[in-house]
Amino acid sequence: MTTSGRTEALHLTGERTVPGIPEETYWFRRHEAAYLALLPQCAGAIVLEAGCGEGYGAALIARRAAHVLALDYDEPTVRHVARRYPELSVVQGNLAFLPLGSSTVDVVANFQVIEHLWDQAGFLAECRRVLRPGGRLIVTTPNRLTFTPDSDTPLNPYHTRELAPSELDSLLREAGFEVELLHGLRHGPGVRALDEKYGGSIIDAQLDVVMGQLPGQAEWPAELLADISTIRAEDFEITGDELDRSLDLVAVAVRT
Repeated sequence: MTTSGRTEALHLTGERTVPGIPEETYWFRRHEAAYLALLPQCAGAIVLEAGCGEGYGAALIARRAAHVLALDYDEPTVRHVARRYPELSVVQGNLAFLPLGSSTVDVVANFQVIEHLWDQAGFLAECRRVLRPGGRLIVTTPNRLTFTPDSDTPLNPYHTRELAPSELDSLLREAGFEVELLHGLRHGPGVRALDEKYGGSIIDAQLDVVMGQLPGQAEWPAELLADISTIRAEDFEITGDELDRSLDLVAVAVRT
């Protein structure tokens, strides 16, 4: 697979993934696994999800949190979230200037977003501002070492800067956070079996289908679509071992 081909494909298979689309099952479950693992951090808390996307994650958080404010920059997305998830408070806003007062929330959740931001340090400063002392910032992001292993420039055209484990750790500490947890998400046994079945990578098998195709026009092999439809959130593992080999990074940082 060429670099240019992979770049063209990525925006069809992982950006702002949504539930209920069979072709997106792998990406949705991979993201859902991180939300579910981090729900205990949100129990009884006032939570801001900074960059809520479709809203399914904020709705999961709302099952455990006292209150969830879902924020996104995109106006149509905000309208969708407000309509589909009435249990949430929803606001349109820029992550560079969070529309909240200082020390007003217990948790800021930022799932698969920081890699899209031009000013990551500025965003983290805003997160620290709105968090109460002792509040927690939850961040997940693709691991640069596995997501774009052969280039300093992200292959995904929607990403501005991807982070390796040590880079995320340093960025959080420099912003005034204490890193409480830094783990990695990877395939569990069931998805590893699919990797083996599809020549080493179930991800590449999916990208090969959509590469160069317009959204909704790719013809998916029935067996591949059936296989990815079986994937569940429980089929991913989150662990502190072998971070450099993880697919996504999962961090919890405390406002000092």
